[in-house]
Amino acid sequence: MINLQFKVSKMFKKSFLVFKQSLFWSSKHGIKPPILFVRNFSITSLLSKKSRIIDSDEEEEQDDLEIIHDAEYEAMTSDLLKRSTTFGSNCFVIQPYVKWGPSKSAESPELKLAEAVALVNSIPEWNVVHKMTVPLETLEKHTLFGKGKMQELQELIKRFQKQHDKVSTIFISTGTLKYVQKKYLETMFKMPVLDRYSIVLQILRLHAVSKEAMLQVAMAELPYVWSHVKDIDPNDFVGDLTDLHHRLNGRESKLNRALLKVRQHRHLLRKKRLQLNFPTVAVVGYTNAGKTCLIKALTGSDSLTPKDKLFATLDITAHAGVLPGNLKVIYMDTIGFISDIPTNLLECFQATLEDAMIADVIVHVQDWSHPARNFQKVHVENTLEKLLLHNPESEKLLSNMITVANKIDLCPEDKDSIDNQILPISAKRLIGLEELKDKIQKKLLEVTRRMRLNIRVPMGGQESSWLYKNVAVTDTYADPNDNQYLIMNVIITELQFTKFKNIFVKRSAKL
Repeated sequence: MINLQFKVSKMFKKSFLVFKQSLFWSSKHGIKPPILFVRNFSITSLLSKKSRIIDSDEEEEQDDLEIIHDAEYEAMTSDLLKRSTTFGSNCFVIQPYVKWGPSKSAESPELKLAEAVALVNSIPEWNVVHKMTVPLETLEKHTLFGKGKMQELQELIKRFQKQHDKVSTIFISTGTLKYVQKKYLETMFKMPVLDRYSIVLQILRLHAVSKEAMLQVAMAELPYVWSHVKDIDPNDFVGDLTDLHHRLNGRESKLNRALLKVRQHRHLLRKKRLQLNFPTVAVVGYTNAGKTCLIKALTGSDSLTPKDKLFATLDITAHAGVLPGNLKVIYMDTIGFISDIPTNLLECFQATLEDAMIADVIVHVQDWSHPARNFQKVHVENTLEKLLLHNPESEKLLSNMITVANKIDLCPEDKDSIDNQILPISAKRLIGLEELKDKIQKKLLEVTRRMRLNIRVPMGGQESSWLYKNVAVTDTYADPNDNQYLIMNVIITELQFTKFKNIFVKRSAKL
């Protein structure tokens, strides 16, 4: 007789046979067991299926990290991106500006130079040893500077090199230099030349901690690399230019797939937040305006560590807070904006910016102590319009924006000049925060169609328990006409109120 044992694995929902050889198949009977055609497998391989399911996230994480830290890609593009090293750099900052015409910036060259210096100082071990502004008729010349100005700059650099702090890098503080411009300038100055885009990339790489941020920074590099690669003379490139094109295309495809997963993951998180029915407030502003500091002041969150640095925040993070009416709210911290860089650099952070762009209310934080505050305000508003271009609710969202004048403690003399529509605050000194909370709550009630209602419910009944669990209860007191009832002042949505009536009003009607 053939002795069969059946074992059903619940884990894999499969059955497999374990054959136990009986005495019937023993050699003493001289009968050989039949040949069984069984697919090769082992318990280890079966168990590894569960392991693969459990570890799939870890494997995806590893795949993403391999995309980010692609040694061959970094070697091929290191010269284009001039990535910072641990040895630091002594920087000569040159701020070119157009003297007149439609290309003239609304921001003064001195303020732009100050911001350029701040960008360099955001990179560890980098120092600004010299700085200057240079007036130009246009930024479009292949040589950028005229012949006379170029000779003047070369003489300056020769003098600098005789001093103790020798210049090792030139930072031309303009959005993106063309490849031919950069190539020419590096030949003439005999040292690396960077523009604002490449400096910002340096800072972003340093501040990117999470996998999401690293993926988005990696994607932000590609438009810059492509803009240079398309103009490279094959004779000037060390290596196979065709291979670089293939590698860039492959990297872009992998990053797009990885970022699609990020967007899908954030969509799920967003869906869960929507199910909780918490209103959201996106906090936006120019870089280093004090956004993170404000959210910390509004929420008391210990997880937030504000830093006096440009681009200190790269991840969109959610932080729970409570408004005066006990209304729970989620504040979204966002990456700061900065002028004179292409919008497509910020668009690479679209996977996380989406969370902010679908908020119920936007709080725009201005650094009121900054001399270029008006220019920064216009820049942030214009950038938001571009980012919200495909959002059908963009006009509504921008009209629901609350603007605050932060750091008012640093310039108290300017407080009287603030427009009535702008709220003066100091996140660091906790000035004006209660007024801001009231304003946010009022705006949220309008936008989310929440209502303030007084609901009369039985004392200690299921109705009060339901309201405490599902809505914001701002106040309660005994009914003066009947102490068996409670008056509950609540903030409630139309949907929640309909649910409440369906559960309790209809039930009491049946009784």
